[in-house]
Formats: sequence, C-alpha cells, structure tokens
Amino acid sequence: MADRLALIIGGGSGLGRAASIALAGQGMTIAVADLNEAASDETASLLPGTGHGSYRVDVTDEASVVALFEAVEASRGPAAVLANFAGLLIARDGARTGLVHTSLDEWERSFAVNARGCFLVVREMLRRRAAAPVAHGRIITVSSLAGQVGGVRGSAAYSAAKGAVLTLTKTAAREGGPLGVTVNAIAPGMIETPMLRLVLSREDEAAAAAALPAGRIGRPEEIAAAVVYLASEAADFVTGAVLDINGGQSMR
Repeated sequence: MADRLALIIGGGSGLGRAASIALAGQGMTIAVADLNEAASDETASLLPGTGHGSYRVDVTDEASVVALFEAVEASRGPAAVLANFAGLLIARDGARTGLVHTSLDEWERSFAVNARGCFLVVREMLRRRAAAPVAHGRIITVSSLAGQVGGVRGSAAYSAAKGAVLTLTKTAAREGGPLGVTVNAIAPGMIETPMLRLVLSREDEAAAAAALPAGRIGRPEEIAAAVVYLASEAADFVTGAVLDINGGQSMR
C-alpha cells in the first residue's frame, strides 16, 4: 500500500485515529481531518513514517468538505482511499434517547453529521476520482450495528442516520464501480471508544460483555484491521459490502 494517500475524516480520536495509525503502518501517507484540529494534529504526530498532514473539516458544511479535498489534493495528489469516521451520538445522562423523546434539533444534528456528512465526503471523493482516476480507489464508510437492528444503545436518531449510511454505501458502490472505486461499510458493535462511554458505564460493561459470544468489548485496533483490508489491493472484488464487527452481538 506504499505511495498511496489516505484521507481519514474523523481521525482525531477513537476509530479514526486507530485506522490512521494502522494505514500509516502499511506505508500509506495519511491526511488526517477532524472538526477538532488539535486532535487531528495529535493523531498526525503519532503516525509512523513521514509526509503525513493534519486538516480541519466540518463534514456538515459543503464548502468545508470541498475545501478539504482541494487542500489535500493540491499539495499531496489524489486520494486513493477515503475513510469517513466522523460521527455524532447524542445521549442524555448515559442513556440512549428513544424515538418519542427525540427532539427535532437532536434528529437534525444527528443526520447532519452522520448522514449528510457521509454524503458530502463520498460525493466529493467520487467527483474527484471521475476527474482524476487512481488505481485501487477505495471509500470506506462507518455505519453501526445500531443502523442495522434499529438501535441497541444508540439513540433513535443515530440509528436512523447510520441506517442511511448503509444504503448510501450501496448506491455509491454502484456508481463507483465504473470509476475504479470500491465502496464498503463497516458496522461496529460495542467498541472501546469515547462514544461508547456515552451510553455504557464501566459498571455496566461486564454484563454487556457477558451477553456477547465473544465475551468482551471490541478494540479500535480490530476496526482498524478491517480498514487495512478494505483499503488493500486484495479487496478489489469487494464492493457494496457491510462488514459486521460486533463480537457476535448480531449474526446474519
């Protein structure tokens, strides 16, 4: 994977940071982007190798997304891989927000980040690869187990938005094929991240883990390993797929 550029959006922490580190370890050059520029800078400083960069982006804003791609590709060349980890989970007092208790503002904010943001970055990547093709183009989106089963710990708005990501991924896969770009989604279950801790306390973790066939909460590095595979040349024949990484919490 050497000499390929990966744009990791939402790379400032959690799964995005783990994926950035893993891809850099494979020899890729990483452009880390996040709403929190300080967090993005920190991730970039942790990456093995040289030539990496840090950027700020607001995925809910069309102009910000376009400006990010313009800045990255003007200085570093076309991105071969886009992985979008930008996400928002709204929780109240450590509990999921059910549908009847979801405000319109919470619904709109969740969709703005999780669904609109995914649409904007995927659309921009496809537009640019149509204009400047690359070998083994890759788009990796991040949905959730919540988006498949209607929410377990994720809020109603979060679950609905992550469900939209799944359909968008399949649509993008059909349109990306002629451009030489595969598009796949990862659907994590309970993974040790700051977002999980919004709805799962340390006190409740043992019981939650015991209910999983795997018997434990997942690690960010296990999501990163899936990203490495989907970004690789070995995944050329995988597109429109959803990779479940949930410890057996849901089996299809």
